[in-house]
Amino acid sequence: MEKQELRTRILKAYGANNSDTEELLAYNENAFNTANLEPPITFPLAPEPHVATWENYRAEATERGTFETLKKRLIQLQFPIQAGISQTEAYRGATRRGVPVDSMAEATGLVLTQPERLQLIIHQSLAGTIPVLIAGNREDFVLLVQALTTRNEPKPVPASMGACMVAGFNNWDRIRQYRQEWEANHPDHTSEASWMAEFKQLIPKKELYQDRFMILSQGPYSDVSAQDIGVNVAEWLRLSLVIRLEHECTHYFTRRLFNSMRNNPLDELIADYRGIVDAIGYYRADWFLRFMGLESFPNYRQGGRLQNYRGSLSPGSFKILQSLVVSAARNLEAFERQLLKPINPAAMLTTLCCLTLEELACDAVDTYLSEAFQLEKTKNSQLRSKNTSIR
Repeated sequence: MEKQELRTRILKAYGANNSDTEELLAYNENAFNTANLEPPITFPLAPEPHVATWENYRAEATERGTFETLKKRLIQLQFPIQAGISQTEAYRGATRRGVPVDSMAEATGLVLTQPERLQLIIHQSLAGTIPVLIAGNREDFVLLVQALTTRNEPKPVPASMGACMVAGFNNWDRIRQYRQEWEANHPDHTSEASWMAEFKQLIPKKELYQDRFMILSQGPYSDVSAQDIGVNVAEWLRLSLVIRLEHECTHYFTRRLFNSMRNNPLDELIADYRGIVDAIGYYRADWFLRFMGLESFPNYRQGGRLQNYRGSLSPGSFKILQSLVVSAARNLEAFERQLLKPINPAAMLTTLCCLTLEELACDAVDTYLSEAFQLEKTKNSQLRSKNTSIR
């Protein structure tokens, strides 16, 4: 049976009509390009080029402080959060053309409430090392997200959002460093015209100036309280940071290996799976469903994360999606309990990336998961990891 026909049958079993089925087939389409994964691959992956620059930022931050260090490097931190600022000539010049901000009246600086608590770490993940900014409090997390992802515009940040992956970030500090090195190596070509000609050659080489990093908050994960989880406040804050960090690292994993990283329930199921396992050593479907707002299914709790990924789904399709997510989470928990440990996390992640939400939610999930997992273990016998065991 072809996968599309299988998915259609599963959706029909969940009560989808023709319109719902068509909508959910498109919405739940697996975007992970797993077919091109060619062993041998050694984990962790090699770091991306921008990491070396951020390691220098980290070294400087130990003496100057993280916020003071990054204010000098990241242009957006030189501007406040202000409606309409992204349309000003000053802001556009600074962020699009690297114009110095020294004489710009608009560049009054981003004001954090606790700048001294901002942390920068270089985290080792399966997908390679990645820079991570950890805000000192919720308000500063929101300010950093707005500055670095919404062009300093005061766009709302959902309360259930506690992490953000910043990708394709044009780092003008790296461009300045590139120019200095280029001019040093070409002393006869230091005119502005010579540099502009070289700059045009640089633009297609995005790895030389575009960065990827994370911004994390330190609050309760998915805006879920410690009482709801059943642990004390301090422990829940500790676990929340672990889940949040590994969740984002899983998105980084799928982006580097499979060229996809989406705000989609399948991606979130996989990322939360890895985050929860890394935090406590095993998967808890009840935690994930609470994060999604589905702890009292069939009732949905407004404010749960699932609504962040709804997009334009119709009410009927969204209700069926809830059923799929609940079944998939419970099936994944049952499957994990059957596996012998230690589990290779890379093999488990690639297994989950091979399937669709419908397959994970169906009654025959054990067959699909077992076949996919055995295939990945065989194929990934050459996927070597320095950190293959999970706690």
